[in-house]
Amino acid sequence: MSEHLSEPAHLPPSEIPQPQPIAITDLITILKAGAHDFRRAPLFGIAFSLVYVLGGLILYAIFLASGQSWWFIPIAVGFPLLAPFAATGLYEVSRRLEQGAPLDWAGVTGCVLAQKDRQIPSMAMVIMLAFMFWVFVAHTIFALFFGLQPITSSTTEMLFSAPGIKMLVVGGTIGGGMAVVLFGLTVVSLPLLLDREVDFITAMITSFNVVLVNLVPMMVWAALIAGLLFLGMLPMFLGLFVVLPILGHATWHLYRRVLP
Repeated sequence: MSEHLSEPAHLPPSEIPQPQPIAITDLITILKAGAHDFRRAPLFGIAFSLVYVLGGLILYAIFLASGQSWWFIPIAVGFPLLAPFAATGLYEVSRRLEQGAPLDWAGVTGCVLAQKDRQIPSMAMVIMLAFMFWVFVAHTIFALFFGLQPITSSTTEMLFSAPGIKMLVVGGTIGGGMAVVLFGLTVVSLPLLLDREVDFITAMITSFNVVLVNLVPMMVWAALIAGLLFLGMLPMFLGLFVVLPILGHATWHLYRRVLP
């Protein structure tokens, strides 16, 4: 049973249920549930997505102004790593809708801010470190294939040159491996940390066990997340105003399915 919406600072550890198997077809039901929650509380979804969208636009403007727009590519690829943390408020909205609790800005934002005294900041640090490490790896891969000379051609010409294609293959392989590991550690850990009194190490282990129990459905879920986030970024990140809330709410329902 989940904890109350307003939790005291110190609670005894929650019992973690055994991960339950799901089918690939359940993912459609989960996505529909996420879309349903977004329709019921659209302003919350748009507001929480705004931070993510503005962050992407600011980064793009910085790289464009500095004449190094190509650096935006690895940033954009790694930027979705931050999405689970940005979706914490969406998990709280779905939890309140599920329990029939009052859905007001003071209550939702208050609950999100209260997480600073719990385990989510530690989980956020893990995600941020992974993102920063990916940026470092991307810089290193670029230096290996292009050296340290200044870029004189356009981003498109550079990427579709022989070294550029090799760089994309190597970078995609390394980045994909990192993303799979991080996905396994975070797919349900943040909603678990919001809902129950557990430490972030236990939450990551539980999340990884969920993936092991549902390996094929979770890989399909990871592909859906990556594909939808990529589509949401294409029109200057504006599609994320729809994609991110749906995925955030859906992740809550996924958590409920695999850890009932």
